[in-house]
Amino acid sequence: MSASTTRKSASTADNPRGEPRSEQAYRYIIDAIKEGSLPPGTRIREVDLSERIGLSRTPIREALNRLQLEGLVANDPIRGTIITELDHGMISELYAMREMLEGTAASFAAQHASEVEIAFLREISERDAQLSETQDLVKNNKLFHSTLYRCAHNRYLLKMLHSLQESMMLLGRSTLAKPGRSEAARGEHQAIINALEARDPEAADKLARTHIREAYKVRLEAFFESYND
Repeated sequence: MSASTTRKSASTADNPRGEPRSEQAYRYIIDAIKEGSLPPGTRIREVDLSERIGLSRTPIREALNRLQLEGLVANDPIRGTIITELDHGMISELYAMREMLEGTAASFAAQHASEVEIAFLREISERDAQLSETQDLVKNNKLFHSTLYRCAHNRYLLKMLHSLQESMMLLGRSTLAKPGRSEAARGEHQAIINALEARDPEAADKLARTHIREAYKVRLEAFFESYND
């Protein structure tokens, strides 16, 4: 991993919560993946991370082992330890799980979300029309989905969705970067909210699944186009 891979400061002195060192290393790598400074395919070495984070190699190794178990780090026979690269099959599997879980979340939300929670979802969705920068749209989109998950009021479903989101980090650039996708997504969000307001769990499930399938189409198109560059 080159010295330019990531610029984030990681002083071990800045640890007000007193986290274990392996947890510090884990969070550092996770944040770097989220920010894009450690994109999929990047080779990572314990010695480089040790110097950059300011920790010994033991907690670094423990963090990498944990990330490997979670599927975020892989061992490549040629490159060594790398940030996991998703192939077509893995992307398909991720979106299949996301479709199922988000459909269930929307169905539960139609049954259990309060009027205030649904109103907040609509406020988040309407905020999209005032945004033009992709990074702002992505941030607002994440807020919409995380709020929808919580509106389901099911802690076990929420745990599974958060776990899935960790793997979704490996997908890279958001599908909202494609021209026209943010407008289409906003319409899909509004349709889901309408189903929640109508207290129609079946419609909410169907609309949420459709929303994820539309995002998958855009993702798949970008994936195949990357091979023709």
